[in-house]
Amino acid sequence: MTPLLTVDRLVMRFGGITAIDGLSLEVPRGAITAIIGPNGAGKTTLFNCITGFYRPSAGRILLHEDDGSERDLTRLKGHRIAREARIVRTFQNIRLFGGMTVLENLLVAQHHALAQASRFALAGLLYTPGYRRAEREALEFARRWLAELGLTAVADTPAGALPYGTQRRVEIARALCARPRLLCLDEPAAGLNPRESAELNVLLTALRDEHGLTLLFIEHDMSVVMNVSDHVVVMNFGRKIAEGPPEAMRRDPEVIRAYLGEEDEEAADA
Repeated sequence: MTPLLTVDRLVMRFGGITAIDGLSLEVPRGAITAIIGPNGAGKTTLFNCITGFYRPSAGRILLHEDDGSERDLTRLKGHRIAREARIVRTFQNIRLFGGMTVLENLLVAQHHALAQASRFALAGLLYTPGYRRAEREALEFARRWLAELGLTAVADTPAGALPYGTQRRVEIARALCARPRLLCLDEPAAGLNPRESAELNVLLTALRDEHGLTLLFIEHDMSVVMNVSDHVVVMNFGRKIAEGPPEAMRRDPEVIRAYLGEEDEEAADA
């Protein structure tokens, strides 16, 4: 598989602490890649570098365009990564606008297109045909993803009033409304019950298989990782210690040691 994104010798330091230490990896185009590792391995720091929340201390993050050219994301300002590179993320802690309806949350994700159509307020105030068309298209696009994710029935419900598992789906739907070419999900199964985790598996594979999306996600729920991933990257102490297909990672001694520790592994063998 050809890469959509290449992380090349990435370093991220916070004072005297090195959170990511010379990390290199590739995210295959049109596939699901999982980033796993113990707490403190540097997974979320990696996401923050990819999505522009942090500027790396060294290294490159290359987005491979369809025409064969490359764009170094470390040279882009953070807000341009979502808007121009179309790399969009969710967060471990849900960050919906709780007082807005589900539909309104999905429209917020399309604010830049609507702002352009309104010519940054003038056409919106005059409610011109061009703005009405853009508004109609944004509503249709939001409703499409509401239907895809089984959220149509709660479209007019305040997001903060929904059950936790449903809010997770709303957050993914909002990210999809930003038209990502790379969707980064930070622990999407966190807090879900087994039924909701199984539904998440179906959703993620559908996004890949039916919509051709490239997904990169951090996850501790191994039932999700093993069931949906095409490729798994394992991190520990800011470095990559292994990568490959899910089944190979399950048996890799370095991965076992990172999760269990030498002493626990010996006890398990006793």
